[in-house]
Amino acid sequence: MDWTAKEIESVVGKYSDMLFRICFIMLCKEQDAEDAIQETFIRYILKAPVFAENEHLKAWLIKVATNICKDMLRFRLRHTHLNIDELSNYYSSDENVNILETVLTLPHKYKIAILLHYIEGYDILSISRITGKSVSAVKKHLQRGREMLKLEIQKGESC
Repeated sequence: MDWTAKEIESVVGKYSDMLFRICFIMLCKEQDAEDAIQETFIRYILKAPVFAENEHLKAWLIKVATNICKDMLRFRLRHTHLNIDELSNYYSSDENVNILETVLTLPHKYKIAILLHYIEGYDILSISRITGKSVSAVKKHLQRGREMLKLEIQKGESC
């Protein structure tokens, strides 16, 4: 079915506030809620479902929106990110912030080992238990992470 602009505007106008409230409650971030609503309406337009009643349309939109929110929450859990500006407030000198920025550029396995060992103070055995890696793998990650940090810091000093 091809939608007219008027039909799409009608559906968006009628259901966007309700969907925003649902998505905002699930995601706790205004921008993420807006993204989820946008994705919901995109799917509505692309799939062009036909419903016998408006209640079926409403239920479909709610189901799609909540599934999108769940996907976004799963993505957040798997792909956490740190805001370097917020982190820099916790470090006393610019040198510490620069080292932290360099650590955050390391591959995940080295970054985790370095952060847990040097910043959080865990020993190698504890890191092994936390990450599920062998003790020798943790030692190797620390060694390679330190080597990569050293190279990056030397590169930064030579510029």
